[in-house]
Amino acid sequence: MPAPRRTRADGERTREAIVRAAVSLATVDGLEGLSIGNLAAALEMSKSGVYAHFDSKQDLQLATVQEAERIFDAEVIEPALTRAPGLAQLIALCDAYFDHLRRQTFPGGCFFAGAALEMGTRPGPVKERIAAFQGRLTGLVRQLVVAAIERGQLPSDEDPEALTFELHGLILAANTSFVLRQDGAALTMARHVARRRLGAAAATPT
Repeated sequence: MPAPRRTRADGERTREAIVRAAVSLATVDGLEGLSIGNLAAALEMSKSGVYAHFDSKQDLQLATVQEAERIFDAEVIEPALTRAPGLAQLIALCDAYFDHLRRQTFPGGCFFAGAALEMGTRPGPVKERIAAFQGRLTGLVRQLVVAAIERGQLPSDEDPEALTFELHGLILAANTSFVLRQDGAALTMARHVARRRLGAAAATPT
């Protein structure tokens, strides 16, 4: 009886390894550039061993986006939400995003920044999944902005929509600059700009 359970567990671990590699590759080659051959080479597996875990390329792409969401949530969103509600969470969210880039979790920078541009003109489930994530992230930023206003941590006349747009643009600019130059100074600057805009202390850890 234990053998089938071990087989399933081994299969799940293999699939997890495949989609984790796919996320990294997608930040360099794009979701459309994902191929069974590239994944097999990266993981030193046979092509048939990789292909067995996915019904189609779209299935692989959706699994890749789902894994990217899981990693982003664990590295950026969840740590930020452990802070005090309002401004502290908002600052922590920006900081966690910049730290996510600085660690070079993925070789091509932020997965979703690249995926949104690549898949934005390609209708279908993959685009919808990416758009849903982006909506969730911007919705969270707006929620934290509103909470900070309600707590008197930001001016009462602050426009939540405009500030959300500013912060989203800032993190995208930081990602682009860091990916192009591989210079952490861009992330340090972005951190200072975010804190200054939010009226927080600009001290930044090295």
